[in-house]
Amino acid sequence: MDLVTLLLILVVVLVALFDFTNGFHDAADMVATAIASRAMKPAIAIGIVTSFTFIAPFTVGLAVADTVGTFVDVGAASTVHGESLVIAALLAAVSYNLATWWLGFPSSSSNSLAGGLVGSGLYSVGGDHIDWGIAALQQGQLQGVMKVIAGLFASPVIGFLVGFMVMRLLFLLLRRATENVNGLFVVSQYLSVAWLGFSHGANDAQKGMAVIGMMLLASGVTSEFFIPVWTILLCATAITLGTMFGGWRIIRTLGFGLFRVRLVHSVANQLGAALVNSIATLSGAPTSTTQVVTATLLGNGAAERPQHVKWLTARNIVAGWFLNVPVSMLLGWVYCFLFISLWG
Repeated sequence: MDLVTLLLILVVVLVALFDFTNGFHDAADMVATAIASRAMKPAIAIGIVTSFTFIAPFTVGLAVADTVGTFVDVGAASTVHGESLVIAALLAAVSYNLATWWLGFPSSSSNSLAGGLVGSGLYSVGGDHIDWGIAALQQGQLQGVMKVIAGLFASPVIGFLVGFMVMRLLFLLLRRATENVNGLFVVSQYLSVAWLGFSHGANDAQKGMAVIGMMLLASGVTSEFFIPVWTILLCATAITLGTMFGGWRIIRTLGFGLFRVRLVHSVANQLGAALVNSIATLSGAPTSTTQVVTATLLGNGAAERPQHVKWLTARNIVAGWFLNVPVSMLLGWVYCFLFISLWG
């Protein structure tokens, strides 16, 4: 078996690991408020999220995969250099995911992958072969890196605003409600958890598909960027298994570390986050479920009693988001340098 084939197999394995760690990370984000509010038992919440995470990749398009998989021109590199680029980006993302999971700190798998691709791309093919999207932005269009940035960095801001507005709207509608309304919220909780799980699978699984599509192009298996059906099955399965085994360390941070979460917060959080994720997926913009859920939850808390939100914890989480991309870029660059030096 030649080196090109071995590297292709390695990428398929790494994509499965990346999607597993993605699901592992994001499971906690999706069910944290449902568990903290005591609306659902952990096993039931994870079961619902897992089921809908698996279904989603088969029922939506590939717009996000097209965005992520085409902003770095792997075809501009030699076969081994192109494969090294993809492997380095994946390792950067997986390394950052595992490190932040161990620390119990919410981070973005999507940001890690995007940063890893830019870092390894800069070393392997150079900045001229990265679609920065600046020219398109001047014409009022989003594409390339600018579209990725818009999806990953604008979505938390939008999530915060949506979380704030949804919470205020619920308070307005429920100002004369009795305790009997709790039953309605419990039912709503099941629906909102399902929708959030679906929106997660729809957006996040496509990033792994994009990487395999890039690798197939880099290795010469395909002549253009293409997502085979088996790739959809692989990524859906891997991210679902990761979701099933969830990162319980992060539940403590989101469910109990920001403010006292009640049933109304949980429903508002999941509805708001699912809405933001779904709109982004339809537009082809990648999002980070971790960031959207956390930002929406902060919006929920700010809408009720801003002084009860632990803003120091929130500040540390947001600081981690800003570290995410540059650290992943550096890791991607270093890994790519090592791989090309090794088998260049």
